[in-house]
Amino acid sequence: MTNSFTCTTTEGHAGPFAIPTDLLIGEQWTGAASGKRIDILNPATETTLTSVADASPAEGIAAVDAASAAAGSWAATPPRKRADILLACFHAMMEEQEWLAQLITLENGKSLADARGEVAYAAEFFRWYAEEAVRINGELSISPGGANRIMVQYQPIGIALLITPWNFPAAMATRKIAPALAAGCTCILKPAEETPLTALAVAEIMRRAGVPAGVVNVINTSEPGPVCSEILHDPRVRKLSFTGSTEVGRILLRQAADQVISSSMELGGNAPFLILDDADLAEAIEGALVAKMRNAGEACTAANRFYVQRGIHDAFVAKLVDRMGAMKMGPGLESATQCGAMINRAAIDKIEHLVADAVSRGAEVKLGGQTPAGAGFFYPPSVLANVQPGSEILTTEVFGPVAAVIPFDDPQEAISLANATEYGLAAYVYTDNLKRGLQMAEQIEAGMVAINRGLVSDAAAPFGGVKQSGLGREGSHHGLLEYCEAKYIAVSW
Repeated sequence: MTNSFTCTTTEGHAGPFAIPTDLLIGEQWTGAASGKRIDILNPATETTLTSVADASPAEGIAAVDAASAAAGSWAATPPRKRADILLACFHAMMEEQEWLAQLITLENGKSLADARGEVAYAAEFFRWYAEEAVRINGELSISPGGANRIMVQYQPIGIALLITPWNFPAAMATRKIAPALAAGCTCILKPAEETPLTALAVAEIMRRAGVPAGVVNVINTSEPGPVCSEILHDPRVRKLSFTGSTEVGRILLRQAADQVISSSMELGGNAPFLILDDADLAEAIEGALVAKMRNAGEACTAANRFYVQRGIHDAFVAKLVDRMGAMKMGPGLESATQCGAMINRAAIDKIEHLVADAVSRGAEVKLGGQTPAGAGFFYPPSVLANVQPGSEILTTEVFGPVAAVIPFDDPQEAISLANATEYGLAAYVYTDNLKRGLQMAEQIEAGMVAINRGLVSDAAAPFGGVKQSGLGREGSHHGLLEYCEAKYIAVSW
């Protein structure tokens, strides 16, 4: 009998199905052969929600076997049929938006408002790639010398290992699964150990929406290193897509090199938020709140370093303190909550260390800065002003609701400060001078730059970074091509 977890909403309604808590390998949910299971905690209460099966390396290979058995028929499935199935997944997810949002909040801790937004964002990848599945266009041209035609076809790259993080357990799964399926690939999803329930629920929704057995397989494990290494050393696996820390990304790249596996990496960030004197202060504050406090700062695109031109600096700090100080911190399932729990105790320890280091070097705590007593992994919205050079918070992703503010005088100085990091994922610029904003965007070393906006994520846009923030792109047509091989056929007629 399949183990399962019943998610009951705050209104007392049970979900549409009990969420399987085993491994999805091929056509069935199955427990781990060892019988081992992983406890899943509610970060807001530190209580155990349920447990999930704990896969071994052998079960990782069983998932590859299942993906391999399904690969030929799925690659041969007409693009329109693949598109119809993906669109059915979109509608199925949106029909269960509230239930899925509450599930995300239970295991992740984020506010219900953030979780609702995540479900809509996650579902959109199914709709976007349903549209893209029928637009994998080839190319035809005449060679420059006229000797032959150059025909290019795009074919599925093959079995893909998809490794997702805990901060967006639904969206990071669909952002990888949807383009893989649209391209005709089968896959093995390895969700984060902290938040597997959402991934398991999404997989069951997809199965019910018509995704054939073996096309999507899901394995949870407390030993991701050995399990993922075993999968990556199977010659049938041809694609790796990973979202997570740069440190883990480097390890996976070394392992992928042994079989020369195509790798997409969405790694760490350290996003700068630049505000010039001519910026609209009210708009800059609204953008700052979105860029900093979405998901309580637990996002790779979260603004980490606020560089504010001196003429507007004091007014910005005062307004930011006022607005962040008014945000309600608490359990995510409470409707008034705007800042939910952090994922675990290690996250709190990291935030505390970075804040203490900044204060020891001269930063001023304008708001928050102290972990509250009581159960749950909570840290309050916090503002640090006059953060000094050399502070770790300027070079390390804080991944929490802490805004570090630094004044500057010259825009070129701000660009240099923004680029003084090994990361280059997202950046934000606020100015009323569009020409200047675009010039700065070109000089900032980041894969994504938002001008007068606090949000960059969009299923239709290429998401990814430069430097040590990653390789490749997700979302948009670019994300589909990550799962395709271009085949050149030389032909004369």
